[in-house]
Amino acid sequence: MSAQKLTAYTARIVWLGTVPEARDNIRSAPRDAVELSYAGVAGEMHSGLTRPSCVRVKTQYPQGTEIANTRQLSIVSTEELAEIAQRMDMAAIDPAWLGASMVIEGIPDFTHVAPSARLQGPDGASLVIDMHNRPCLYPAREIDKDHPGRGPKFKTAAKGRRGVTAWVEREGRMALGDRLRLFVPDQRAWAPDR
Repeated sequence: MSAQKLTAYTARIVWLGTVPEARDNIRSAPRDAVELSYAGVAGEMHSGLTRPSCVRVKTQYPQGTEIANTRQLSIVSTEELAEIAQRMDMAAIDPAWLGASMVIEGIPDFTHVAPSARLQGPDGASLVIDMHNRPCLYPAREIDKDHPGRGPKFKTAAKGRRGVTAWVEREGRMALGDRLRLFVPDQRAWAPDR
């Protein structure tokens, strides 16, 4: 029996981007397609099979500890970007400001899709969702460069809407317009007080 259950939800890729390794900010540059390897997207700042630990796992490891790279991509949804923009009194949020790798549409409450869920593309390329991505100051700085005074509103506006981090489970290609199937773990939610 499969440990992953295919859902009725699909997403469509509406934006792709990469943040170059050599950079002075977190802005991603738009792409039409990306080739995914087990290390992520070649030349991207978050690529690699391993990475130094960061604040996301500071309760487990001293910062800089070498760990498996489960943060190869940052995926956000158009629906949640629209909510963030509305909360910030802006017309739109450019995914480049967030250093996003991918923007999808079609999966409600996307940031809260269960960890270990999979997004699978048409050629079988698959991404594993690691965890939700917490809002931080880096996107706020990029927003403030283009819209002075708006950046400080980002962290509060994006809480619970910042998307997810993911890693490559199966290599392949993903492109604008591709449909992704959503698989979720076939298990009940954790309920320690049950």
